[in-house]
Amino acid sequence: MMQWQCLGFDELTTQQLYDVLKLRVDVFVVEQHCPYPEIDGHDTAEGVHHLMAYEDGVLMAYLRLLPAGLTYDAVSIGRVMTSEAARGRGLGHELMQQGLYFAEQLWPGQAIEIGAQSHLQGYYGRFGFTPFSEEYLEDGIPHIDMRLTKNQSAA
Repeated sequence: MMQWQCLGFDELTTQQLYDVLKLRVDVFVVEQHCPYPEIDGHDTAEGVHHLMAYEDGVLMAYLRLLPAGLTYDAVSIGRVMTSEAARGRGLGHELMQQGLYFAEQLWPGQAIEIGAQSHLQGYYGRFGFTPFSEEYLEDGIPHIDMRLTKNQSAA
């Protein structure tokens, strides 16, 4: 059974921090052959939360929730990933649903912006994200900025 946790940096155990950094390097640096500054200083910033899904003590999925003004003018979700062992089970969709749920709990009614790898535009579109930039290269990988606008009157 998947166990979900959404924690601030100071709430992470040493083991959780290791698990997160290892999975992020495994997926984004090794698997995608993209050497880039993975440890970017945002993990420890005030208001940042780390959403993790563990199964039998193994980190299977992760994303990072960032408050407005840190990477975008709006709230942001980044570092969205599932472990290779978890793929094909729908966990990526559950991860995004959980991420959107926690973003709404942390920052009710606020828009969310992401820097999506361009080939995942359709995936994020299923959650209501729409592009608002031209395609650009980030660390040698085509990206596009996307936004999910919330109904502000419901807040």
